[in-house]
Amino acid sequence: MAIFLKQIATPDVPMEADNITPARFAGQTPAGVEKLAVMHGSEPRRIGDFFSVSGQFDGTINVEGDHLGRVKLIGAGMSRGVIQVDGDVGEHLGAAMSGGEIRVNGNATDWVGPEMSGGRIEIHGNAGHMVGSAYRGAAMGMTGGEIIIHGNARNEAGNAMRNGVIAIGGNSGDFTGVNMLSGSIFVLGELGIRTGAGMKRGSIVSMKEATLLPTFSYSCTYRPGYMTLYLLHLSQIFAVAEEYLEGSYKRYCGDSVELNRGEVLLYAG
Repeated sequence: MAIFLKQIATPDVPMEADNITPARFAGQTPAGVEKLAVMHGSEPRRIGDFFSVSGQFDGTINVEGDHLGRVKLIGAGMSRGVIQVDGDVGEHLGAAMSGGEIRVNGNATDWVGPEMSGGRIEIHGNAGHMVGSAYRGAAMGMTGGEIIIHGNARNEAGNAMRNGVIAIGGNSGDFTGVNMLSGSIFVLGELGIRTGAGMKRGSIVSMKEATLLPTFSYSCTYRPGYMTLYLLHLSQIFAVAEEYLEGSYKRYCGDSVELNRGEVLLYAG
């Protein structure tokens, strides 16, 4: 049986709940979980002030509520187990996580999986800015793992991404893959402006035409061998049209203001 957190009070200000992780819940009774600390603005509070707790921890945490958008840092630093969130969720979901899985039946705000090194995050709605990104001033964003967004994502997805996979079923905002170091970003919808600005290596793939920066140069149109493998995996999650599996892609190299070893692949039919 999982342990269940059901929201009973709405935070007046954003609440930091980095103790909602499998590692902190391990060995705890529901009464023990209720006593774990959260920060309500600058005021220390307890999980039990905002959630009723029931069940028995078996590695899975279920969080349910109508106002979870004010609850930040769920799953931060997690290394194992599963967190299931039913409802929209706040910032910094899965920050610096290294393992385990987070599933959200709703939307996520900004900073999904910043600087994560492993594990999996799946958002069944939309996500905000900075998916899988570096924090401001940091050298690297996500270095491993997988982030799946079923809907749209906003600006700077994969900022300074070093490794791993981000897959977006809808559209991506501006500066997708900005300062990207390596890794792969798949966008089944449209890309915003300034895609790949400052990228050094890595791959950004879109199934729609896009206007790229002049510092990206057309290389060729071909059928990448790895594309079929990636898209077969994604087809278990999204509705991936069969023509994408068999089609060709236009390859653009860039960013020439950096190493010019990154690539943007646009579906060519």
